[in-house]
Amino acid sequence: MTERGWVAAGWGVGYGGFGLGCAVSGTALWGVGWAGWVVAGVGAAAVGAGWRAVRRPAGWSTRVLWLLCGLAVVGAWSLLMDVVALLFGQGVDSVPDAVQKASAGVGALVLAGAARGRARGRGRPAPAAAPGVVQLAAWAGSLAFLPYVVMKLVWAFGGSFAGISGEQMDASYVRNGSSGLWLALERRGLDGTVLLAAVGVFLLWGLVRPWGQVFPRWALPLRGRRVPRWLPLTPALLGAATLVPYGLVGLGYLALCTLGVVGIRQGELATPEQALQVAWVGAAAFAGYGVALAVAARWYWRRTREGG
Repeated sequence: MTERGWVAAGWGVGYGGFGLGCAVSGTALWGVGWAGWVVAGVGAAAVGAGWRAVRRPAGWSTRVLWLLCGLAVVGAWSLLMDVVALLFGQGVDSVPDAVQKASAGVGALVLAGAARGRARGRGRPAPAAAPGVVQLAAWAGSLAFLPYVVMKLVWAFGGSFAGISGEQMDASYVRNGSSGLWLALERRGLDGTVLLAAVGVFLLWGLVRPWGQVFPRWALPLRGRRVPRWLPLTPALLGAATLVPYGLVGLGYLALCTLGVVGIRQGELATPEQALQVAWVGAAAFAGYGVALAVAARWYWRRTREGG
């Protein structure tokens, strides 16, 4: 616990300093000027809880670290969207917001590690497949992407979906300032989000199958060695923290829209019906995959911890 407590305190110094700098300079976070003070407060609390954890590992410091971990997860919400934008050469909406999200994402992992402390006892258990119910969740999460992938590929190859042609989608990408890389992939039938979905499904199954816990034979320099826990857990936890609330809130909003309680925002789509069809496909994919990723990440976390 000692080392992890100091790491948590160090993160708190950096995170709190960033928030204080934003507050003093008047830099808005999340679109409001006072949010910098909130970030500074979370950072200061992490310093205190981390220092306390070094001196006395048990007690209130553990509960505070878990609380701060939850706040950091909230602060990192939508970080995945910024990562996707940067991967395809597009800028983020706000640089300070992106820095805050990245820092909060790191903090969520650091604080969770400090709160859990150093496990004692035997080492990591032998690689094993997840229980049937967890693998069932992985299947559900994978299949949830199928309608989304079909929709995107239809557009990428020039077809029509929900009354929208591939040419119309391409024109909307240009109007919205999509990067040259994104447009080049689209015009070759390779939608960027479909490629990321494939990577996401690979990650999901790596969490629930033994080959995600030990490097396979084709990884010649590393074959047979244990996969560092942070390698799959970092993207899994950040992905779940982004996609679960984004997808579930989206499904609730679309249910209200479908029932006529509220009107749907059409954006560039011609009719509410088109907007609903496209939005249902996207929200179902994000919610289904996000929940499956959270379930798989929880099992992987528990399975691969030392003494677990």
